[in-house]
Amino acid sequence: MSNTSVLVSEFVLHCAIEKDKMTFTIIALALIYLVTLFGNLMVITVVIINPHLHNPMFVYIGTLAVIDVVNSTNLIPRMLAVLAFNAISVPYGPCLLQLSMVYYLSLAESFLLSVMACDRYVAVVYPLQYPSIVTNKIVCFSILLVNILAAAVLTPYLVFVRELSFCRTNILPYCFCDFVTMIHISCTEDPRHLTLLSSTTIVTGFGGLGLCILSYGRIIVAALKINSADGKRKAFSTSLTHLLVVSLFYLPLIISYTLPGFGVQLSAEAYNVLVIIAIMVPPMMNPIIYSFRNKEIKSSIYRLYTGKRTNPVSQ
Repeated sequence: MSNTSVLVSEFVLHCAIEKDKMTFTIIALALIYLVTLFGNLMVITVVIINPHLHNPMFVYIGTLAVIDVVNSTNLIPRMLAVLAFNAISVPYGPCLLQLSMVYYLSLAESFLLSVMACDRYVAVVYPLQYPSIVTNKIVCFSILLVNILAAAVLTPYLVFVRELSFCRTNILPYCFCDFVTMIHISCTEDPRHLTLLSSTTIVTGFGGLGLCILSYGRIIVAALKINSADGKRKAFSTSLTHLLVVSLFYLPLIISYTLPGFGVQLSAEAYNVLVIIAIMVPPMMNPIIYSFRNKEIKSSIYRLYTGKRTNPVSQ
């Protein structure tokens, strides 16, 4: 390429995976995608068709499932095309679109997980006041706010990424279009770019994770006051599994997006692993953790497949 700073018309994705691991990686990604689609589409279907699930908790779960389906569809098919069919060239516009969707959906999921943690906190700690506090208007407003905040945080990224020029290479050492890797290969040396990434990650990442930990911590404290041993076990189990999924989402992204802003450059392999864990594993696990362990969801799925009426309490 030329030694002068120019805008490129396309990027080349270089997904550095050893040949002996290629088949395993393709199969693993395909399975993750199929499981993610099946689980989340099932959740969306039962939430829509069952009027009994039209309440705040399940509306949040259904919204999370929609985000997970779109995010996985935005990433995994492109990665499979790169690995299986060597479709490594991506036009400039679609590359920016994929990058934007990755960040927007990650931000939306981050904010939504915080809202869901607060919802569970109110439901457990203030069960009598819950119906008057968490109304349909509050749910709709919170989901709208989640999307507005995600778009607001994303906007500076879209401005900065348009400022980047590429005089050395247009090869992205990654399996999909990513803001950090674009900065690393660009000729535009401006500390604002990585500083923006680190600062927004610290605020949204640590803020969201802290809110989730605080909410589930209060739920655990409330569970200690429950007389029933079975009730305590369920509250502890629910809180710990939710925190596990939340941590799998937040911690890898915090590490991978914060360190570059402080001058710590992770290896391509370490960065790939961290981001893939954060973006691909939680969408696969969310239906299991948030939905399939719920009696009403299980009852609705059973009814969907068998056409029989069931009593959720008896499940």
